[in-house]
Amino acid sequence: MSILSKPYMHDEAVAFAHVEAMLWADGPVCAHCGVVNRAYRLEGVRSKASNKNPEGVERHGLWKCRECRKQFTVRKGTIFEESHIPMHKWLQAIHLMVSSNKGISSHQMHRVLEITYKSAWFLTHRIRECMGDGDLAPFGSNGGAVEVDETFIG
Repeated sequence: MSILSKPYMHDEAVAFAHVEAMLWADGPVCAHCGVVNRAYRLEGVRSKASNKNPEGVERHGLWKCRECRKQFTVRKGTIFEESHIPMHKWLQAIHLMVSSNKGISSHQMHRVLEITYKSAWFLTHRIRECMGDGDLAPFGSNGGAVEVDETFIG
């Protein structure tokens, strides 16, 4: 069975539960005050009504802290924060990026995930930024020059 056929790759509620299980092994962590396992899940909360969704959209994975009384999701403080892209699309994109040998372009991501190119560009850049270790090692041995096929770098 392919990983792309798993339920968390297609269902928003299951995707949130999957990410919560990975990031919050000891229970939910409040993104505002940092308290562990002192929050309760808010069920059935919907967003504001709009022309596209007259009844609003259900807010999956919503929690409320018992200490500071603020709402949060697993998105807060991660690469998913401030993104309107569904969580299951994020998980599909991450899988496609880490499993492709030669990488994947934003255009390819836009076609595969059926999202706009602008959203695909945003998504791929966030994932690439997250994948970097932030520590650029010296180029050659002991930080020396590198010569490859008559090209001098360093």
